[in-house]
Amino acid sequence: MSTGKIEKYVSVFNIGLQNTFVYRWNYFLRALFGLIPLAGTVFLWAAVFKERGGGLHGYDYGSMIYYYLLAILVSNLVTPTEDEWQIAADIREGQINALLTKPMSYLAYRFSIFVSGRLVYTFVTLPPIALIFVYFRDYIVLPTDPLVYVVATVSLLMAALIQFFITYSLAMMAFWILEISTFVFIVYSFEYFLGGQMFPIDIMPSTVQAVMKWLPFYYELFCPIAIFLGRLKGADLVQALAIQTGWLLLAWAWANFMWKRGLGHYQAVGG
Repeated sequence: MSTGKIEKYVSVFNIGLQNTFVYRWNYFLRALFGLIPLAGTVFLWAAVFKERGGGLHGYDYGSMIYYYLLAILVSNLVTPTEDEWQIAADIREGQINALLTKPMSYLAYRFSIFVSGRLVYTFVTLPPIALIFVYFRDYIVLPTDPLVYVVATVSLLMAALIQFFITYSLAMMAFWILEISTFVFIVYSFEYFLGGQMFPIDIMPSTVQAVMKWLPFYYELFCPIAIFLGRLKGADLVQALAIQTGWLLLAWAWANFMWKRGLGHYQAVGG
């Protein structure tokens, strides 16, 4: 990529940074109210462990709360915020026409905006999340092996990319239909249930886990958390990273495919 193109994407990144920061209070309030379900989770698992009188697949009450704290943090770091609606609006309202005349990849353009949005969102939402971590500090046990931080960060970055490419591909449906919300909510429901936000994947029966490990949702949230908690090690860790890499490449290829097919349709109908 030439220096001129890099400078263009840097400019897009800066513009995205400024535009996103305008909504910083919206993000802050969203993050604040997004922590409310954590209170219900705390009471729920307190009741579960009290009833069982013991652990659950290697989790006790403290480690379960720690898991949900990490789930909140990771979700805020990697999950796109309204990107699909913005992309769909670009397509539906013809905004992409101006971009098509420029020597710029629309995928790279949207990725620049995604990164800038994640930075602002993380910056704004980190204070309330940090306060929650401080409140539950007695349950937090940090890894002692520096390699765990490196591998977990790599997995976290791949999780963010997978989520972005899936979101981008969903938004491409706007080339064919006016309202994409149904498809978005269906996929998000699967992500919430099968990605580890509702409960840790590894408390499921082994046969169910075996299936879920081959689905992309497992690698959008749960995988980096499990690595950080030391619940993925050795051969299981290598396998997880290999499958996550495979889903990343597949999601990237599908995003490009959807763009090319959608653009062909868009131009064919006079867009």
